[in-house]
Amino acid sequence: MPKIDPRSPEHVLPTPSHTVGPFYGHALPFRGGEDVAPLGHPDTITVHGYVLDGEGNPLPDALVELWGPRPDGTVPQTGGSIRRDPATGGYLGRNGVEFTGWGRIQTDPDGHWYARTLRPGARGQSAPYLSVCVFARGLLHHLFTRIYLPGDDTALAADPLLTRVGDRRDTLIAGDEGRGTHRFDIRLQGEGETVFLEYR
Repeated sequence: MPKIDPRSPEHVLPTPSHTVGPFYGHALPFRGGEDVAPLGHPDTITVHGYVLDGEGNPLPDALVELWGPRPDGTVPQTGGSIRRDPATGGYLGRNGVEFTGWGRIQTDPDGHWYARTLRPGARGQSAPYLSVCVFARGLLHHLFTRIYLPGDDTALAADPLLTRVGDRRDTLIAGDEGRGTHRFDIRLQGEGETVFLEYR
């Protein structure tokens, strides 16, 4: 019989999870994290909302990360969101030209966040959406969801994920406030809880 190594991955018990944050607020946010689209780009849209706990109270120390494809549906492969000066190591910010499709935003004292980006294009059978990751105090793991933008009812009706979540689909579709502005609140639990996704 082969010997069993108690230190091998399949025999080691997992360590307990710890809640997320709020320590990340000191190191992870960066200047310009909300400006996913280059400043002054004519096709920029704004997506904003609140991160809310189970009682509907805003969280002033949450982080929201967004990823989105270009308007043609292709995924950006461009770096440049968090550039550093090679000589000093200091933060340089975005280059102001490239669309990286990625942003990181810390909520303000009222639990509000916003991002300026480009409207995502469709990929595969899905309606256009922005991918979202939420970090907040009290969470054992960060949460994943999507923001679908209104405007193409046919694509939204045929989207495989929206079809599966049934009457909770409205928690994934942003509200249109006009002039390229969309409202999307993220409810972590309780009534109207946002649909969160699990990736394996």
